[in-house]
Amino acid sequence: MASKDLRINKAIRVREVRLIGDEGAQLGIMATDEAIKLAQEAGMDLVEVSPNAKPPVCKFLDYGKYKFDKEKLVKESKKKAKQKKDKEIRMQPKIEVHDLQFKTKHIRKFLDEGNKVKVTIRFRGREMAHTERGKMVLDKVLELLEDSFLVEREAKMEGKFMSMLLRPKKK
Repeated sequence: MASKDLRINKAIRVREVRLIGDEGAQLGIMATDEAIKLAQEAGMDLVEVSPNAKPPVCKFLDYGKYKFDKEKLVKESKKKAKQKKDKEIRMQPKIEVHDLQFKTKHIRKFLDEGNKVKVTIRFRGREMAHTERGKMVLDKVLELLEDSFLVEREAKMEGKFMSMLLRPKKK
């Protein structure tokens, strides 16, 4: 449960609650006002941890510390999550064979890392009259990559660019 959904102290509006002490000991069912008083005497907050139970379960917690620990866990999990990015490789329709192989090697590396790759062909000037040459280059890239990818978006024209989007195969 997210910490913003938890009700504490006076925000708990039920008549009676099941109380759990700060060490996890069951203290039984008692009136909410009495439970809040006990929590304050212990220097803690009364936190409703299970609002759907009958009666709701409340616990003695240092709410500030609890909230801090939750935020710390969220930050830690975000650090460990692998960031996947969209990469882009740009080419021209009159690319040489060696350059095409070199760029295809980079595309394969990006796909192996788990990134999506947008392969873009840029047309300039009179090249716009021969967009089929760009399609041939993209087909050659697919041929060189063999089967280490899935085509997410087929090749299509976008202004002066023709692009397709590749993503890695699930392992």
